[in-house]
Amino acid sequence: MERIKYKKKTNKYFFILFLLFICSCSSIPKNTSNSCAIFNEKYLWYKHAKKTELKWGTPIYVQLAIIKMESDFDWLAKPDRQKIFKIIPYKRPSSSFGYSQAVKGTWEQYKKETGNKLATRVRFKDSVDFIGWYTNKTTSILKISKKDTFRQYLAYHEGWGAYKYYRNNPKVILLAKKVKKQSDKYRSQLRKCQKRLNKNKFIIF
Repeated sequence: MERIKYKKKTNKYFFILFLLFICSCSSIPKNTSNSCAIFNEKYLWYKHAKKTELKWGTPIYVQLAIIKMESDFDWLAKPDRQKIFKIIPYKRPSSSFGYSQAVKGTWEQYKKETGNKLATRVRFKDSVDFIGWYTNKTTSILKISKKDTFRQYLAYHEGWGAYKYYRNNPKVILLAKKVKKQSDKYRSQLRKCQKRLNKNKFIIF
C-alpha cells in the first residue's frame, strides 16, 4: 500500500516537472525583434533553426521573420474570432494555429510528405521544419529563391495557387515588406552572434 502511494506521488511530481518544462520551452522570448536575444534566451531554438537551414536550405533569418509576422513567437496563437454586429464573438476565419500559423490541411500535407507524423504546431522544432518544407516547395513550384524573404512570404501567406494574384492585394504586399525588413534586421544581428552560437554547448535535450 505504501509503495502504491509512493508511486502515485512520484508520478505526480514527474507530471508537474513535465508541465514546467513545456512552459519554459514554449514561453515567448522577451525580445522577439532581436535574433541574438531570442537565441541567447532559447539556445535550443537555434539548434532547431540551424538544422532546418541545413536540411531545407531556408536561412535562419527567413524562418524567424515569418514566425515573427505570423505569431510573434506565441505558441498558442490563433486568428481573432469574427464578430457579429461587432459585438458577439463568432468563429475564427481559419484553422491557423501555433508558431507558424499553419492551417490544418497544409499541416497534414506536411506530416504526410515528411513522415513527421507526431509533429505539432505548438512545438518550435516542428514549426521551423514546416517553414523549411513550405519554402522548399515554394522554390520548386514558383522558382522563388529561399533567400527572397519578400516573395517567399507572399507565397506563404497567399498559398502557391493564389500567389500570382498578390499584386491585387496591397495589404499583403505591405505585410511582405515588413517581413523583408525584419528579415534583414535578423540577418544583420545574427552576423554578430552566430559564431558564438555555433560553438558547441552542453544541453540536456
